[in-house]
Amino acid sequence: MIAVRVNGSDQTLDDGSTVLDAVSSLTAAPHGVAVALDGTVVPRSQWHATPLAPGAQLEVVTAVQGG
Repeated sequence: MIAVRVNGSDQTLDDGSTVLDAVSSLTAAPHGVAVALDGTVVPRSQWHATPLAPGAQLEVVTAVQGG
């Protein structure tokens, strides 16, 4: 298990988890979602290949329509 910080909250994920695993734990439909890992935006095409290290900090944001 590894400890990471997601949107300011401590989370525990399985060893070998990726950005995709973290996003999947938050939402079933990741449409309109953007992710920054340790301050760097991770393109959606790389979520599955971007591993998380212990202590990683993720910011996961969702676009919301409205006015």
